Amino acid sequence: MKDYYKILGIQKNATPEEIKRAYYKLAHQHHPDKGGDEKNFKEINEAYQVLSDASKRTQYDKYGRVFEGAGPGGGGFSGFRWNWGGPGARGEEGTDFNFDFGNIGDIFEDFFGAQGEEQDFRRGEDIEIELQMPLEAVLQAREETITFRKFLACSRCQGKGAEPDSKVRECFSCRGVGKVQQIRRTVLGSFTKEVLCPECKGEGWRPEKACNVCKGEGRIRGEEKIRMRIPSGVDSNQVLKVQGKGDAGRKKGQSGDLYVRIKLKSHPVFERKGDDLHLILPLSFAVLALGDEVEVPTLEGTAFLLKIPAGTESGKVFRIPERGIPRFSRIGRGNMYIQVQLKVPKKISREQKDLLEKLRKEGI
Repeated sequence: MKDYYKILGIQKNATPEEIKRAYYKLAHQHHPDKGGDEKNFKEINEAYQVLSDASKRTQYDKYGRVFEGAGPGGGGFSGFRWNWGGPGARGEEGTDFNFDFGNIGDIFEDFFGAQGEEQDFRRGEDIEIELQMPLEAVLQAREETITFRKFLACSRCQGKGAEPDSKVRECFSCRGVGKVQQIRRTVLGSFTKEVLCPECKGEGWRPEKACNVCKGEGRIRGEEKIRMRIPSGVDSNQVLKVQGKGDAGRKKGQSGDLYVRIKLKSHPVFERKGDDLHLILPLSFAVLALGDEVEVPTLEGTAFLLKIPAGTESGKVFRIPERGIPRFSRIGRGNMYIQVQLKVPKKISREQKDLLEKLRKEGI
């Protein structure tokens, strides 16, 4: 059984991006038009066709092979294989010229890209970090200082990847152009497109001596501290984007972006639901029965008076407009919902017990 992961030189937990990167590099090295071995080139393509397809990769990981062909009730061209020369037709190396129509869409998408965009190998990776905040912090916009680890531009070579004053030479793969031609042969013919040169990452040159600090990457691991604005009204799991603050790119490539995921800490008094605040307010039987004005806390730390009508039942909810959370990117605030709840004392005095006994005799 062929080990497709070994053929591409990747680990079994490789991401789709790592699979594609390994394929481009090997296909460029072994392409027959560039003097490469045709047999190796075919194995590389075979491995990529399986591992780049999620369903085929799952079958391969589980069974060690890929089962193709239409199942019961299948229709169209999915899984249908066409033999170019009819039954028994053979290729130069004794293999059938078969083509899987079910993969024709994948061929065009892999080769031309979903939107015709070419991959920038130098761009830095995006970073996602988590920022914990107390609930009351969302009442107003604020600035937070965030420290995190990332790839930083190498200070020795200024991100170029070359030793200072080191001479540069033309890339032998692209001859200084920064792009190479990629050819894909299909049943519909050969297709050619230009892609970034995987050797020089589109620069067209390579230094004679790589930077001693970053080893030619143009970036090193380090720590960065930034100040970022947090809008009012943000909620848990909301993600804020800081453009260009992700990993520095390779060899002065574009930096990735930073994504900050908000995590709000639980509050001992209030529960947030959307833009609304919910509060349980314990009250004595006397207050519920006779009515009164009671103090209600707020996230701001102050309090306001709420009028409790006589005869209020335990569990009743009062709605207070504009006392909730500021609406994100909108004007106004949510509401506060106060649920009153009968507070039953755990210990009572002899006098209180006597009074309660009298009330019970009165049917209260």
